[in-house]
Amino acid sequence: MKTYLIKKALNNNVLIATDVNGNEVVLIGRGIGFGKKSGESIIREEVEKLFVLNDPEEQEQYKQLISTLDEKTLKVLISAVEIIRERAGMPLNEHIHIALTDHLFFAVNRMRRGMVIRNPFLLETKALYPDEYKIAVEVTAMVNEQLSVALPEGEIGFIALHIHSALVNKNVRDLTRHSDLIVRLVTMIEEQLDIIIDKTSIDYIRLIRHLRFAIERVVRGDKIAEPEKITGLLKNEYPICYNLAWKLIKVMQQSLQKEIYEAEAVYLTLHLQRIQAKME
Repeated sequence: MKTYLIKKALNNNVLIATDVNGNEVVLIGRGIGFGKKSGESIIREEVEKLFVLNDPEEQEQYKQLISTLDEKTLKVLISAVEIIRERAGMPLNEHIHIALTDHLFFAVNRMRRGMVIRNPFLLETKALYPDEYKIAVEVTAMVNEQLSVALPEGEIGFIALHIHSALVNKNVRDLTRHSDLIVRLVTMIEEQLDIIIDKTSIDYIRLIRHLRFAIERVVRGDKIAEPEKITGLLKNEYPICYNLAWKLIKVMQQSLQKEIYEAEAVYLTLHLQRIQAKME
């Protein structure tokens, strides 16, 4: 029978304990913390949910965070992470316990005070991370129902970013920065080509996915093969799109502080030309 050694009861439903290997774990279950003292044991069957926080700094941050939550809110926010883990079907970066719990706590409080924060990357997030967005819809609905709030659609986008962050081990701040860059690039394209792109169209989804993958390649330092025969053709046949592609790349270079290979301009030109042709 698996047992854990209790280190501290954070409240009636949450314990900090250690397993047989000395790893610190967070144990969650209705009433499991009631009357419990440091040094006592608890069996696995009494625990509803369990997770490990390996990083000492993350452990401390999480302890401080959940000590400020009422028990109902804490239970709901822990359930949110559990829904994500079950639906994703793959390991999550442990930082989601802190990052998403913290985000949802403040989002719920803002709603109760009538404060709504606009999400400028909602359409892009929905298009770039459709699987994460679908999970975020379910999480938001659960939080709204359980805590009697009405988190807006923009929050679904923020939650989807947290989910993607936990799945690919990327900082939410970097994902937001990259989303902001994509929005800037799309605005430049619309202004330079004097068009308005339908944000629900498959062409828009293809464009921003191309921009996202280009940004990821640049960040990783990946080099893609340059189709030399096409380069000269594009310069001559589609000079407006080719020049615009280079303007976009210079903005990407400035934002990412990374070298960008010429092949990126070639593939970007093809995307721009396809969009321009459909708008004519």
